[in-house]
Amino acid sequence: MSVNVVYAILVTSLATFLSRFLGAVSSQGIKETSKIFKWFNCLAYATLAALIARTIIFPVGVLNEAGYLIRLVVVILSLAVFFVSKRNYVYPTIFSAVCMAVLASFF
Repeated sequence: MSVNVVYAILVTSLATFLSRFLGAVSSQGIKETSKIFKWFNCLAYATLAALIARTIIFPVGVLNEAGYLIRLVVVILSLAVFFVSKRNYVYPTIFSAVCMAVLASFF
């Protein structure tokens, strides 16, 4: 491996673990019912929703080969699995990967 790759892995790992450590330390004084906690929670969900929407609407790589209709069908079916499985994240994640592979290979 190149030395630059090793440096990049070390720096990004340090940044990740440092931010997690500081978050754990600073979270001791924040109540889960506080407005700031709710705001950060909404911010996290909004960021995740934006990333998912960007991935579906403007895909990159292999996902770009699947049509919009296939991606939309997979999202709708995965949401149905999510609610049927009592809001479990594992089942729709696995289902979406399998469903995308099957639909993309046949259509």
